[in-house]
Amino acid sequence: MVSKYHAGEIEVQARAGVREMAARVSDVIRPEIPPGARDFLEDQRMVVLGSTGAAGRVWASLLTGEPGFLRVLDERTLLIDARPVPGDPLGEFSKPGVDVGLISIDLSTRRRMRLNGKAERRPEGIYVYAEQVYGNCPKYIQLRDPEAAGGSISAEPGTARRAGTLTDGQRRLISSSDTFFIASAHPEGGADASHRGGLPGFVRFLDEDTLAFPDYSGNNMFNTLGNIAANPKVGLLFVDFERGDTLQLSGEARVTWDPARAAEFAGARRVVEFRVGEVVENTAPLRWRFAAYSPFNPA
Repeated sequence: MVSKYHAGEIEVQARAGVREMAARVSDVIRPEIPPGARDFLEDQRMVVLGSTGAAGRVWASLLTGEPGFLRVLDERTLLIDARPVPGDPLGEFSKPGVDVGLISIDLSTRRRMRLNGKAERRPEGIYVYAEQVYGNCPKYIQLRDPEAAGGSISAEPGTARRAGTLTDGQRRLISSSDTFFIASAHPEGGADASHRGGLPGFVRFLDEDTLAFPDYSGNNMFNTLGNIAANPKVGLLFVDFERGDTLQLSGEARVTWDPARAAEFAGARRVVEFRVGEVVENTAPLRWRFAAYSPFNPA
């Protein structure tokens, strides 16, 4: 049987000792969008898209809208009726057939769906042609409710600020975050977008522009770490859910397998180190109210 994983994912699965388990759970990966996934996607207000932009940098971008802005046109086609805010590197891709990885999370229920494939931009939105579709478990997702009073979920985006290094304020946002998204890409396996969560402080700085975060136990597919094994370029997205500010980072990552390093983070199996190469700060039309931490967060 042909594996649903590329060589980088298989390498990491083998090193982690979960190769057989990963092979079993691969049955959840489908090439089409099933009815349940369609209903879920069309009820969402946000989606994170991982893609490769100019100079080969990988970015994670936030797209938002009212329920229905994600429309499943058929079992292989998703239309995103939204455009990136001005200054988002997602606006840099224009040719059809761009590899993208998509993750949509309902923060109020902790349900999430992944969809990887090819994309093209048209006047009516971004078309994504599915190649891999699957759900994920609810681990490490903090509960948040959309701020609906007075339609406050909508806000005009601000002017993007682009730089090559982080400011003190941006470091404070990262250090206090309980959630972020990570985009990665494999030369043959395509792009991927994933979620990471934990208690505030689970992302730490090693120096002014190098941060580290734990890799907790998950679904054993190792999509992100498998991509990093082949291509260190990744993108991180931090969101200030209360204010709507977004912080996109693009740079390079490496996985540290040293047990002593992992022991520095409660519950960590491995540690990922990330070096910032470029920063985009913006404002997205999104507001969510914190409700509760995930009971799976290591303390």
